[in-house]
Amino acid sequence: MTTLAGYSDARPPLRTKDALRPLGRPAAIALWCVQAAVAALFLVAGTSKLAGAAAMVQTFDAIGLGQWFRYLTGGIEVVSAVLLLAPRLAFFGAIVLIPTMIGAIITHVFVVGGNPFPAAVLLLAAVGIAWARRPQ
Repeated sequence: MTTLAGYSDARPPLRTKDALRPLGRPAAIALWCVQAAVAALFLVAGTSKLAGAAAMVQTFDAIGLGQWFRYLTGGIEVVSAVLLLAPRLAFFGAIVLIPTMIGAIITHVFVVGGNPFPAAVLLLAAVGIAWARRPQ
């Protein structure tokens, strides 16, 4: 719509590369570093679950839901790690990791013991990535 002064108040259409939220260069670099680090951590953790590392088998025995839950969790972590490395899919990878990490924190606090701090840090990182990569 054109105003009386002749200026249009309509925004120009988004180009393909503008579909993601614009970030300054330092913020974009920092976000990519966080995404890469979180993806690497989840790739290692998920792969160890899927490969049947002894520590993971023992942990999931202590949880008491069966080893199928280890495979499910490992699969979620590996797929989410891959999604974090794709700019248009990083939001979805982070969104899937949020309830996974909430479950990990609850499990550490109430079921298996141990330190829930690493899971809490990964939860905060996933929330930050989801917020920064949320669709417009």
